[in-house]
Amino acid sequence: MKTKILLAEDDPDFGMILKQYLELEDFEVSWFQNPEGIVSRLTSYFPFHMGILDVMMPNIDGFSLAKMILKEKNNFPLLFLTAKNQKIDRLTGLKIGADDYISKPCDPEELVLRIKNIIKRTTPAVTETLIKIGQYSLDTKKLLLSHPNGNARLTIREQQLLVYLLQHNHSAITRDEILDNIWETNDYFTGRSLDVFISRLRKYFSDDPEIKIQSLRGIGFDIDFPDY
Repeated sequence: MKTKILLAEDDPDFGMILKQYLELEDFEVSWFQNPEGIVSRLTSYFPFHMGILDVMMPNIDGFSLAKMILKEKNNFPLLFLTAKNQKIDRLTGLKIGADDYISKPCDPEELVLRIKNIIKRTTPAVTETLIKIGQYSLDTKKLLLSHPNGNARLTIREQQLLVYLLQHNHSAITRDEILDNIWETNDYFTGRSLDVFISRLRKYFSDDPEIKIQSLRGIGFDIDFPDY
């Protein structure tokens, strides 16, 4: 499963170079020269795992764009790019909620390392025995989902699906992605099975209104678990 990166960069030459380099590093990059194209997608299909935003862009600067994104996609990982190496810019970015900051022109290898570190920090580790999920906790060894109001014993498939959703928190996932990665097949019957499993997970998490697994008609699901 490739990491999907949203790249906002109005410079056509630098944007193309950056996109090509990141794709060579096995990232999937959606490049927007006009930030307005990103804004229009915030309330619909938004399948990205993190964003790289140029600070200096026309119409909508990187800081303003970040605020719009974080308003709709709380805790979405962000890295700022800028040609200026000024302390005020770094502080502004960090106050908004940036995970990292790098000045242009940047070393591509350093950028990739920073991206990988962000993904590692913001992705729940599958190897964890106990994972905190809002008001719940998941014991992956015992397949046990615990809540003050009661516990639920998950099936192996339910836990696999839940962990996969956690790994793609604060993003949209297509049905095809889930079926290909969890069921390793994609047909009518597995599609119906996915719907059943999603319904079960929603029921398990019904005691925490902050946890949302919303259907995106014709696309898949928008995932939003509280961070821990």
